[in-house]
Amino acid sequence: MKRTIIGGILMLSGVLTILFIIIAASIYAPNVTSWSGSKLWFVIFGAKQYGNEVVQSLFLGIPFSIGLVLTIIGFLVLVKEYFTS
Repeated sequence: MKRTIIGGILMLSGVLTILFIIIAASIYAPNVTSWSGSKLWFVIFGAKQYGNEVVQSLFLGIPFSIGLVLTIIGFLVLVKEYFTS
């Protein structure tokens, strides 16, 4: 029971982190004038700055990755508890 709660909290916190980052990026994306690749992923992860060009990105790649890892860990804990109980 305790591991189920821990897995649920880890997964929920990871999903909420990812969700809020995607919402923030989608709100900011119309303000970006130049990008490479997908506009949404460019806003989240960013790119290198070339010369005096301003990089219009939120640079939230590390928190997004941490949220993804938390979600996967929480999901694995829940799956393990489901099959061992």
